[in-house]
Amino acid sequence: MNIDNTVTIIPFSSDLTEPIKTLNIEWLKKYFKIEPKDEKVLSNPQEEIIDKGGMIFYAKYNGKIVGTVSLIKVTDTVFELSKMAVTDDVQGLGIGKKLLQHCVDIAQEQGIQKIILYSNKGLKPAIHLYERFGFVEVLLEDGVYERADIKMEKIIS
Repeated sequence: MNIDNTVTIIPFSSDLTEPIKTLNIEWLKKYFKIEPKDEKVLSNPQEEIIDKGGMIFYAKYNGKIVGTVSLIKVTDTVFELSKMAVTDDVQGLGIGKKLLQHCVDIAQEQGIQKIILYSNKGLKPAIHLYERFGFVEVLLEDGVYERADIKMEKIIS
């Protein structure tokens, strides 16, 4: 099956505030816990991401929102890849890869110079995906997320 024909990536709109929260909470509860920073951003994606210059994208599969990812503005040229989640029942179909590729393409189009992300080394499939996309480990500063034990970045050329 060619997943490209059935998965579409769509941008955030005001009627899509709920999926970013439900998808991420499903993921966070499975692997970690919901931190106060998560609750704030996920409950107010318009104010916390979009209004601050960031972007949210959704993966739509068979008419249903099944994945999400955000590019949160850090500076004019640096964005954080964040809040990436794909619902359990469609994992393994390449939806995370498609979301990540979309973010890299958008970064190139918009002149973003660097994408950073915070993750956990226990999430081996995610780390492997990031590495395949050219992300490399860099020094992790303290206190960003309790669950983060790795910071990665990709220089966009």
